[in-house]
Amino acid sequence: MQERARATRRSLLEAAAVLFAEQGYSATSVNDIGSRSGRTSGSVYFHYASKEGIALAVVHHGFAAWPSLASRYGDRTVPPLERLVALSYEIAHALAEDPLTRAGARLWAERETINAPLPDPFVLWTAATTRLLAEARSAGQLAAHVRPANAARTLVRGFFGFCTLTESLEGPQALTERLCDWWCLTLPALQQAPAPRAEPTLTRH
Repeated sequence: MQERARATRRSLLEAAAVLFAEQGYSATSVNDIGSRSGRTSGSVYFHYASKEGIALAVVHHGFAAWPSLASRYGDRTVPPLERLVALSYEIAHALAEDPLTRAGARLWAERETINAPLPDPFVLWTAATTRLLAEARSAGQLAAHVRPANAARTLVRGFFGFCTLTESLEGPQALTERLCDWWCLTLPALQQAPAPRAEPTLTRH
């Protein structure tokens, strides 16, 4: 694809993301997207064929693909549970601040109104979490009762629900602050309890 066409597609995608995040799928028209991007509705149709097509692109690029996810949790010099917590803060920040991510989340929530199947946005999140929990188990940091795949599925779903409800009640700016409360409650349930300290041996005289 030529650089000019690539830049046009990107600007349309970003304009659509802002509008979808702010006003939702049904309230956003192709004309709105064209006007927001400084282009015509014909340009939108040329690059994305339909409003459903651009919605799919927003979810894929901003919410379901996470192309840089691997680099965010692959540093083996950092303990895996620390990487999991750090990753959650990055995702929460994106959900609060990044228009593509915010739009993807809202479009997923409104998926019943979109006449196209949206990609599952949680596959990579769950795979990344499973891998980190498995690494924690190998390192002896995971509680014996925790099964990485099952725990990952529950954590991802709970985390997304937590973020959605926090934003609804308090606004996106509260996400990172409230995430500290989330981990204070959740992390102890995942971690291997430290070995009890040996009692000092008393010397009889």
